[in-house]
Amino acid sequence: MSTHAGKKPEQHIERLSKIKLLSLDVDGVLTDGGIYYTDSGDSFRKFNAKDGMGIVHLQAVGIPVCLISMGLPGAIDFRAKRLGIKHVYTDVADKAGTMREIAAELGISLADIAHMGDDINDLKLFDLVGLRISVADGMDEVKQAADIISTKVGGAGAVREITDIIRKAQGSNVSTAIPTFN
Repeated sequence: MSTHAGKKPEQHIERLSKIKLLSLDVDGVLTDGGIYYTDSGDSFRKFNAKDGMGIVHLQAVGIPVCLISMGLPGAIDFRAKRLGIKHVYTDVADKAGTMREIAAELGISLADIAHMGDDINDLKLFDLVGLRISVADGMDEVKQAADIISTKVGGAGAVREITDIIRKAQGSNVSTAIPTFN
């Protein structure tokens, strides 16, 4: 999938088949990284509907998703609620510490967690988890540290690409049982 040697999902099928939690950064992964401001100072983000459906499908087959972001709450919390994501952490300075807490709370080994990030604040998290994933337009340091690099850029279907790969590696097919949104 990727042109980066050793960064293709098919080289990590066994690890993908054992993933029990997908952790996602938000800005630059679920969004294009842009934060839009109105003249009154309100900010907003654009999320990709295909990524949302991928998250819903992954959760429907029993693999939870969590969001860990340095971004402020608001749009992130609203989007997470809409997608049924129960573990949402915003305004996080210590992503690695937060990941340890999530793993302990869910009783999941860090080795069975995949994290998808795009910037250097994800690198300490990469040191903890079993599978490190970067978006195609991630920072060079992140792509170098990643096990897998998506072919799509952040906010443009990169998360859907990865959720579909995880489901396929685990033998899941949810096309006949598409959950509804709240």
